Amino acid sequence: MYLPEFLNLGTGFTKYFRVLPAVDDDLRHAVFRIRHSVYCDELGYEAPRADGLESDEFDARSVHCLLRNVRNDEDVGCVRIILAGSSPNSALPFEKVCGDSLDLGVMGAGRLDRSKIAEVSRLAVVSRYRRRKGEQKAPVGIDESDFGTPDRPRFPFITAGLYLGMIAQARHHGIDTLFMLTERRLAKQLSRLGVNLRTIGRAVEHRGTRYPSMMSVEEVVDGLSFFVRPLFTVIESEMQAAYRNARSDGMPTASRMITRVSSSNPS
Repeated sequence: MYLPEFLNLGTGFTKYFRVLPAVDDDLRHAVFRIRHSVYCDELGYEAPRADGLESDEFDARSVHCLLRNVRNDEDVGCVRIILAGSSPNSALPFEKVCGDSLDLGVMGAGRLDRSKIAEVSRLAVVSRYRRRKGEQKAPVGIDESDFGTPDRPRFPFITAGLYLGMIAQARHHGIDTLFMLTERRLAKQLSRLGVNLRTIGRAVEHRGTRYPSMMSVEEVVDGLSFFVRPLFTVIESEMQAAYRNARSDGMPTASRMITRVSSSNPS
């Protein structure tokens, strides 16, 4: 269905930002630099590194999403998806942090194909794009005011771009279910974007109070509103084009990546 340009979020987004899968070392280093700036320099969650790149043992089995300002090529934000693979020993970070606080019945543990699950983590936006009071104490911000008012609506392109990019990337890699640790406030605001998070356990202390949650990738896509869907269409098209270009340059396919993850975690 046609949308006039001033209402088309996809058109508005492409004027300012682009979402990229980090398919080569240069893009992955851009992701790690954002993470170092936010998680090491600003928040002190991780120890500073001499090379200015924040990474950990889970990055070897992760895919990364990068948000870039198209007007000045500035790297704005990032998020990663940690692939579980098919081995029963390939625990995701939230499974270790939450332990017995998880409701295995709600999770469907034992029924989920682990090669089709992943965890969202390391969401970060550089400080100059987090300008509201209090946002400097969190790696990313989204608030009710980001959506404006009925008379003067607006849209949180940065947060939406990262989350929808993450969803598009999960689809590309054949992921059905995503898990994450999140604040109640963020979960509420994500529902405005069509991201329905289901709580799967008791709150845990992890850089503040966090709730283990899960989402169905296809339910998110199916639940996108009439106004948000054009934005997702643009982002997913950009993602697919980037992956096609990378394949032509010899990047491993998604199936090979998941196979590699599984074989690196022997049962």
